[in-house]
Amino acid sequence: MVRAKKEDRREEIINSGLEVFSENGYYNTTTALIAERAGISQPYIFRFFKTKEELFIAALERAFERILQTFKEVDAKPEELVEKMVDAYEQLSISHPHEISLQVVSFSIVEESIREITKNSLLKLRNYTLERFKEAGISSPEREVTTFLARGILCNISYFMDLPELMDSKVK
Repeated sequence: MVRAKKEDRREEIINSGLEVFSENGYYNTTTALIAERAGISQPYIFRFFKTKEELFIAALERAFERILQTFKEVDAKPEELVEKMVDAYEQLSISHPHEISLQVVSFSIVEESIREITKNSLLKLRNYTLERFKEAGISSPEREVTTFLARGILCNISYFMDLPELMDSKVK
């Protein structure tokens, strides 16, 4: 019972961190702001995470893992795979917008540990998607996965900046 409460509190802190980091960026976020959002004292955060950086990494890993899991859950015929994965990602953007924003924030962070998590997570997504595309018999899978990921990143930036024109030329 105590363990469950501890894990629940850790999850609440990560979720609050996701929100605050995605709203304020990494450098403008303090653990005090995260604690306020979580409804706890600032020192309590440090019972779960030694540093703000460690908390950010936990939130970022959560965001990337959710994307990977979402892609793994896509069940589609080979000729529908790309479209279904795009649809799944768009739904994820709606259901977990802070996680999508956090990815954009992570691209600007210079701390090496965060850069490594970002790079490794992007490579993991790329490698998984490439294998799915190859298994589906998609023509030129390397090129297609690059285009797929580029569109995803552009989608993230469009959402993050509230600039839908980047994705849809019909939006005025």
